[in-house]
Amino acid sequence: MIAKVEWHPGELYPRVGFIVTNMSRPAERVVGFYNMRGLRRGLTRDLGFTDFDRVENIRRAGEVARLMLDAGLVVLCAFVSPFRAERRMVRELMGPEEFIGVFVDTPVEVCIERDPKGLYAKARDHTVRNVTGIDSRYEPPEHAELRLETVGRDPQTVADEVLTELRRRGILPS
Repeated sequence: MIAKVEWHPGELYPRVGFIVTNMSRPAERVVGFYNMRGLRRGLTRDLGFTDFDRVENIRRAGEVARLMLDAGLVVLCAFVSPFRAERRMVRELMGPEEFIGVFVDTPVEVCIERDPKGLYAKARDHTVRNVTGIDSRYEPPEHAELRLETVGRDPQTVADEVLTELRRRGILPS
């Protein structure tokens, strides 16, 4: 099974990473987790942040997830994937029961408040370009199997929602 974590523009890695890390701890099955930061250091370091590069980035991420899935892992992926078409492309790489779209729904204003690296400030100053939700568009999912709201919620509570869904589907033991 693959759970692809999708989140609203700029939902920051520390928060999503914490959610996903807390999901994997109680798993009795092997769980693979990876995010964009890891891919950007290697497999996708030749890509920038243009619309074309973002699509290629997610395509490569999907192919890696497929390989991990074929190896028998439960795979949790956390990526800013702003376009519906690219999310559909990755979904189609997997079998119908092998992909769970999770939309971490966080307003861009909250993402700006949570921004420890100052990325949004740099985008507003035009020192960084193509920041999702600022000068690059975001297309919310039309259908995600799970929608998570993070505003005013503890990351552990949000992670527990994902664990509950994975257990309900029989991906993780009850």
